[in-house]
Amino acid sequence: MTIDERKKKILWAVIQDYIATAEPVGSRTIARKYNLGISPATIRNEMADLDELGYLEQPYTSAGRIPSEQGYRYYVDHLMQPEAPGEEEKQLISANYQAKVKSISEVIECTGQLLSQLTNYAALVSTPRSSPGPIRHVQLVALEAGKAMVLVVTEPEKVHARIIDLPENVSPEDLDTISGVLNAKIKGHKLADIKITLIREIYMELLRFKALVEYIMELIEDSETSEEEKIYLGGVINILNQPEFRSAEKVKTLLSLLEQEELLSSLLTDQDEGITIRIGDEFKCDIIRGCSLVSSKYIFGGGVEGTLAVLGPSRMQYARVTGLLEYLTWNLSQVLDKLLYK
Repeated sequence: MTIDERKKKILWAVIQDYIATAEPVGSRTIARKYNLGISPATIRNEMADLDELGYLEQPYTSAGRIPSEQGYRYYVDHLMQPEAPGEEEKQLISANYQAKVKSISEVIECTGQLLSQLTNYAALVSTPRSSPGPIRHVQLVALEAGKAMVLVVTEPEKVHARIIDLPENVSPEDLDTISGVLNAKIKGHKLADIKITLIREIYMELLRFKALVEYIMELIEDSETSEEEKIYLGGVINILNQPEFRSAEKVKTLLSLLEQEELLSSLLTDQDEGITIRIGDEFKCDIIRGCSLVSSKYIFGGGVEGTLAVLGPSRMQYARVTGLLEYLTWNLSQVLDKLLYK
């Protein structure tokens, strides 16, 4: 049995009503509130068919219907239209970003707070995970006797610094010589892309400083390793206020999830372009059953990326969350780009 247009309208109405009330939905409610032009008896029969098809469920005998995970999936894939934020919400977002554009971490935390405040669910924001960029500059700076600082600048404007012990008889002039050779040979390249012949040339020109150069090359290699991803988590109390999480056991399970940063990080990986919506059993993880995660990737600086996400019950306001997430993702990318290149 396929879903015809009438069944689609009824499924949409049931999901809209259940999202708003968290109460099983009956045929009379649909007939009274949604003006579909059909009788409660016809709606009841259609709801029974949708139940048989797996899109609706009846939590107990004589109750109305609630959406199944299959029903939510059909809704977000075929029936839902994202709701753009209103003008007041846009002004709130703009005002918060203008007040907090001092650092990347501040902007990310601000975004998480806005996302949880505007959706009334929990917000997750992963810090930028940058793909290793090409080397822009290498500089060795002499410090007090016997020490120097190695500065490695990679795209996009990321500075890596390390203080090292110098071998005896290495002068500040020698450090300038080493810096000059390294910049001439590897500037604009990723270390992984540099051919072995070029590495040999570096060692031949700096043969007198071989041990020091080997150490510096190791530091450059370390600078090309992406930093560990961090997760900003906000609005936890919002999700605990949802009717689905009134039982102590469900609260305990949810809090257990939110304490596992490695698991949260894994939930934010494999993010495609645009909005990704995962519902209940699609996570294949018992600890997150009954929840949905709506996520979006933000990108700035020519390749630095992270993820915005909203975690809530399967009975989530998907249209509103999707619209807000699209808007915030675009704005966050723009703000971070301005912060990076100002």
